[in-house]
Amino acid sequence: MALTEIDRSLLKACLANEPGAWKNFVDRFLGLMIHVIQHTAQSRSIPIHPADVDDLCSEVFVTLLHDDMALLRRFRGGCSLATYLAVVARRIVVREFTTRRKAESLGHVHATTNGHLDEQRRIDDRDQLSRMMSRLPKLEAEVVRQFHLEGRSYKEISHGLGIPVNSIGATLTRARERMRGTN
Repeated sequence: MALTEIDRSLLKACLANEPGAWKNFVDRFLGLMIHVIQHTAQSRSIPIHPADVDDLCSEVFVTLLHDDMALLRRFRGGCSLATYLAVVARRIVVREFTTRRKAESLGHVHATTNGHLDEQRRIDDRDQLSRMMSRLPKLEAEVVRQFHLEGRSYKEISHGLGIPVNSIGATLTRARERMRGTN
């Protein structure tokens, strides 16, 4: 589907910072963002609450506003604006889910009011994680590092370390148990 004249005009008005343009933009695409968030959560079997949807919607719109609407300025009109926004929103939501999953899996969730880990906690958590990982067997520490710190998939870890993909989950579970015991 091509870019419609309505969306072209709305995008142009937003980029020109015309009064009321951003409100019209949000009104037009809020339903799409909610759908993308709910669909992404459902497809990844992640339970979400209405407050999570609100937080994630805010995160998407804030990201769209970031750096003088850089993401919107990059849109070239090769598809519909809704398609472009759905892809952007999904990437943001997946990134947020991944960040939350990593923090929760290590038992280190120190959220600030906007849901992000504050910088000092992040540094403290990384230091504590490094100390805890130093007590793990070398292979377990490497699997934890690649999965939680580098965000690699089980398949990527398996290929890189030359171990069966079905052993990654068990290795992570053992490592987490050991790290919880070494707090």
